[in-house]
Amino acid sequence: VVYTQSEILQKEVYLFERLDSPNREPMKHLKAICFLRPTKENVELLVQELRRPKYSVYFIYFSNVISKSDVKALAEADEQEVVAEVQEFYGDYIAVNPHVFSLNLLGCCRGRSWDPAQLTRTTQGLTALLLSLKKCPMIRYQLSSEAAKRLAECVKQVITKEYELFDFRRTEVPPLLLILDRSDDAITPLLNQWTYQAMVHELLGINNNRIDLSRVPGISKDLREVVLSAENDEFYANNMYLNFAEIGTNIKNLMEDFQRRKPKEQQKLESIADMKAFVENYPQFKKMSGTVSKHVTVVGELSRLVAERNLLEVSEVEQELACQSDHSSALQSVRRLLQSPRLSELDAARLVMLYALRYERHASSGLPALLEELRGRGGSDRYRKV
Repeated sequence: VVYTQSEILQKEVYLFERLDSPNREPMKHLKAICFLRPTKENVELLVQELRRPKYSVYFIYFSNVISKSDVKALAEADEQEVVAEVQEFYGDYIAVNPHVFSLNLLGCCRGRSWDPAQLTRTTQGLTALLLSLKKCPMIRYQLSSEAAKRLAECVKQVITKEYELFDFRRTEVPPLLLILDRSDDAITPLLNQWTYQAMVHELLGINNNRIDLSRVPGISKDLREVVLSAENDEFYANNMYLNFAEIGTNIKNLMEDFQRRKPKEQQKLESIADMKAFVENYPQFKKMSGTVSKHVTVVGELSRLVAERNLLEVSEVEQELACQSDHSSALQSVRRLLQSPRLSELDAARLVMLYALRYERHASSGLPALLEELRGRGGSDRYRKV
């Protein structure tokens, strides 16, 4: 996510393999750099690797704190003495943007309580983040949330146990780790988003900065999966937080700029200087061509989905439910949309949820009737259960 394959190639790393991939060929002329999460499974795979090494030398980096017993197991397996280095390099999280990270976890809780395995993983991710930022923070958590309290306690336990690792230079104002519970605000996640990055994630899905466009009608082979990363896409970096209307204008400007720079089809290459200029400009043109194709495709698909799902009208009613207090108008608007064949199951369920959150206890609440209409639409039980 933070380094492209071509950037790694420039560092003379030529082969990329997973430790668990079968039938890897021995290549004794190569050195191996291993970057791994310090899980039991990974340590066991590494033990097996060191017993029958496929490369000449191993430089091993763990993305978090590794236990002494695991290091001992690796040392015992390294009978051929191929390990040159073992280090902890704290990167046990996915850096999506410079100020946003993820642990790629889905469903952290069972009801309102932590799933134990997910609590452990979240604690590991947070402590690795603190170590990579060299921060030993004050910890504050949301008092009304038992889940936030549990996570705060677990992070504190790790800091106490590994106090030598967290012995960073004190600052005048200590850093603050603030743990909040997303369920404290049930409304915001139910609203459709209208800024570029948020819309792409909401409507298409972003997974480690990759977007699957294979279901887009008439998509070309080259664009079935695209990468959106602010690190190496200037247009995305400048537009990711702008609203959809501005994106449309900026895409048009990008297209016009691209047309101006486009090499003329009948460009005359009469001299060495002409050829040199063409060769020098071509990579930049090629890169811009890829950027234009990618964003035109993504924005085009967003526009298609907005129209297909009638999201402008849906979003207007969502905002009315979230921000205004006119019950009769809100009820009429939700009923009208529930009768529309263009309304998706997800949007129908969201609208009824928003109405329930706002008006369930209203004297004239129409919630039972709306739930009945939701049932009458057919489809799966998935959203109705929620």
